[in-house]
Amino acid sequence: MDVNMHKSHSVGHSGPRRGPRSAWYSLPVALLLGSALLFWIGAPMASHAVFLVAALGLVWLVERSRPDTGQALGLANQVTLARALMALVLVAALAEPGLFVTQAWFMVGLALLLLLLDGVDGWLARRFRESSAFGARFDMEVDAAFIMTLCVALWLSGQAAAWVLLIGAMRYAFVAAAAVLPWLGEPLPERFRRKLVCVVQVVALLLALAPILGSGLQAAVLAVALISLLLSFGADVNWLYRHRQPPTASTSRPPIYRRFS
Repeated sequence: MDVNMHKSHSVGHSGPRRGPRSAWYSLPVALLLGSALLFWIGAPMASHAVFLVAALGLVWLVERSRPDTGQALGLANQVTLARALMALVLVAALAEPGLFVTQAWFMVGLALLLLLLDGVDGWLARRFRESSAFGARFDMEVDAAFIMTLCVALWLSGQAAAWVLLIGAMRYAFVAAAAVLPWLGEPLPERFRRKLVCVVQVVALLLALAPILGSGLQAAVLAVALISLLLSFGADVNWLYRHRQPPTASTSRPPIYRRFS
């Protein structure tokens, strides 16, 4: 997991992929498991409807975005897809924000499982030589949406003030800024600091969700996560600004858009 545009799927020479050729094969099991989990925590029918629509939309989007639909999806991408589909249980629960209070430990447990799985897909990509630009982008988007979901859950359930949304919105603001300032979309050198800050974010959000902290300590933990994220993005922006290149016709759009368009 990372806080910027370069994720755990390092892009390199890709080997033969394993598993089904389509993301649609994962949908039936995901729908059954997700619906069972929502039923178990007493989620309203609206949550079930949100989960169904979101799961269908996610799988459709994955298939539409894949540049190599004739090949197998690959083990790494299958894990990322499973993580994304299970994260939709958290998204669906937002239809009844009180569930994040009454079922706090379930939410924390599911989120912790998703966090642990985040390291599995990257390991599989490296182990079986399945690294790809699509896999890196897919992993990154799932991470960003996961963090944003936790932030929204804390806000809607009344466990944190609206400023907690800044933690989840930071990456989207960075991408939006890169559309205006192309040099913000240039490649960054690998830094362990980004991975560490991202883990700090998620751990802070999980601690805030768990019913173990008082309101004052909870706010302090979230503030530390936000400040560390701001400092990390600030360091990256500073590096990109100092190494920016004069714009040309071929770089009128940031690499993140050129690469996946």
